[in-house]
Amino acid sequence: MIKAILIDDEPANLENLQSLLGKYCPQVQILGMESEVPEAALAISKHRPELLFLDIQMGRQSGFDLLNLLTDKSFEIIFVTAYDHYGIQAVKFAALDYLLKPVDIDELVKAVDKAYQKIKEKNHNKQLDFLLSLIKRGEQSPPKIALPQLQEIRYVQVSDIVRCEADNTYTYFYLHSEERIMVSRSLKEYSDMLLPHGFIRSHQSHLVNPTFIKSWLKEDGGTLLLTDGFKIPVPSQTVNG
Repeated sequence: MIKAILIDDEPANLENLQSLLGKYCPQVQILGMESEVPEAALAISKHRPELLFLDIQMGRQSGFDLLNLLTDKSFEIIFVTAYDHYGIQAVKFAALDYLLKPVDIDELVKAVDKAYQKIKEKNHNKQLDFLLSLIKRGEQSPPKIALPQLQEIRYVQVSDIVRCEADNTYTYFYLHSEERIMVSRSLKEYSDMLLPHGFIRSHQSHLVNPTFIKSWLKEDGGTLLLTDGFKIPVPSQTVNG
């Protein structure tokens, strides 16, 4: 069983999530449901849950305010929110799980299964501290991005990424240091994260940091030449998503 606490300032949302978990995720044992940050902090200290379902926007405070109050963060977390804005972008950059309201059942089951595996492996890491540093930094750049791998999570400066390349459901990150990192997530997911930071979806399979574009070649209908010598074909209509 996974010991969990649900935190949301809307009682109806808590009841709905409780119902969904009871029906589709029987491995989750709900220890409590809280709607205020101070009470949630006390409940976490008292029950020591393995998993939090945490709303981001909670009236005048936020789920991030709650996390900043806690010294012991030895739990996994799934954010549940109706707000797809900077907070979610930070969650994505930290490679943490999130669910948008209304909660999709399949996504809920996948997120719980993933959390269960991490709890089982005692794979606690610095993701929450990294997330809070992103929130504190706000819109300053360049940020770092968390790239989850089998044995570790790599934290990479966005400005060091030369390009990203799709390979089915995997994405390869090519860094300025000439290192290549493989991540088992789609290019579309990273495109959504990196386009606001100036990256260009120059091709269906490629995402490029314009800092490393050396020139545009007229050959083969148009090709981007990067500073590392790699060439990327540019279709007549650039792919944006």
